[in-house]
Amino acid sequence: MLSTLSTRLPHPRRDPFAALAAVSGPLLFILLWSSGYVAGRLGLAHSGPFTLLSLRFGIAALLLALLALAGDARWPRGRHAWGHLAVAGLLMQVLHFSGIYYGLRLGLSAGVAGLLIGLMPLATALGAQLWLAERLGRRQALALLGGLLGVALVVAGKPLQGDGGWPAYAAALLGLVGLVAGTLYQKRFCAQMDLRSGAAVQMAVSALAVAVLAGPVEGFALRWSGELVFAVLWLALVNSIGAFSLMFLMMRRGQAAQVARLFYLIPGMSALLGFLLLDERLPVLALLGFALSAAAVCVAAAKHR
Repeated sequence: MLSTLSTRLPHPRRDPFAALAAVSGPLLFILLWSSGYVAGRLGLAHSGPFTLLSLRFGIAALLLALLALAGDARWPRGRHAWGHLAVAGLLMQVLHFSGIYYGLRLGLSAGVAGLLIGLMPLATALGAQLWLAERLGRRQALALLGGLLGVALVVAGKPLQGDGGWPAYAAALLGLVGLVAGTLYQKRFCAQMDLRSGAAVQMAVSALAVAVLAGPVEGFALRWSGELVFAVLWLALVNSIGAFSLMFLMMRRGQAAQVARLFYLIPGMSALLGFLLLDERLPVLALLGFALSAAAVCVAAAKHR
């Protein structure tokens, strides 16, 4: 099934992001995705979670739709194609970020949020093996366990007190479920979507969904400031468009579990950005965990025997 889908994908030379994804896609993806936790933390100081997501998804949907129209992108055909895009968007965008942002709003730090999402590779690899019939080699399995141990070291190296307690962790873990389910669903049913039109549909559906919640729950409360404007634009342009476009491109060129393994580097990168931008300290165990996770990704990326 997956091999059949791959033969129908556009030729790499016709893909405007192909060169970027091939040369620096993984590193750039890790940097862009990790920056979203810091930007989200900044934005939530001036807005409710659903209101912030409404702005993020709405701006991204508008820009992507304009790009799709200007570039004569291929739009989905048939109600099934539209439905699959909607479901993937609701899982990967709405459920994922609603959980993460609510956890941040309840007091979860940006670094710990990145740590919890760092559990994605193991969950996605297991899900891909069960649902997508992707084989997991012995070296890849050991790398997954090594990456999980690295995440555990980072967690052990950061103080967890004052991070909102179990409700905040539960909300972030719900976001993890949405990301894993959305990634697998995207790989299974939306592999052929045009990045511009397909993402525009997903963002538009997501914007409507969170807007329905933002009104009655938060009253669309906003405190406009330069920090909020920066956070919204960064989240919409850099994260919703840039990071997700790179992720979809990498998913087209590899297995879902291989893409997911990059998330082992996000905890360390999130902690590093927190140190540089929010003056968060990096404990020794956190540095060791980042190094172990990076080594696990290198092992997993190597050609297995």
